[in-house]
Amino acid sequence: MIAEVEMISDLSSKLKLLGDRTRLTILSYLKVRELCVCELVDLLDASQPSISQHLKKLRVSGIINERKQGTWVYYRLNEELPAYLSGIIDALPDQNIKACDDPDCCS
Repeated sequence: MIAEVEMISDLSSKLKLLGDRTRLTILSYLKVRELCVCELVDLLDASQPSISQHLKKLRVSGIINERKQGTWVYYRLNEELPAYLSGIIDALPDQNIKACDDPDCCS
């Protein structure tokens, strides 16, 4: 009984995370390819602290993974998501991502 309650609680927490428009948009970009924070800031026209907070919530929940390369941190979808999360992410529209043109960026 306790395991079922914990499972429902985890499922509820993850679905609440996906109830945010910005986080869903981030996931729709990450389903195309791995991105760094500066690219997401440009794509979403949002502040770096705001994007970083959304990424932290997604990372802590296990929905995305991070990879550090030098001073840059890259984010990608976790390849081992439960089927219900994969289904939601697969249903998101594909995003057209242009290369970052900021010379100080990670690219």
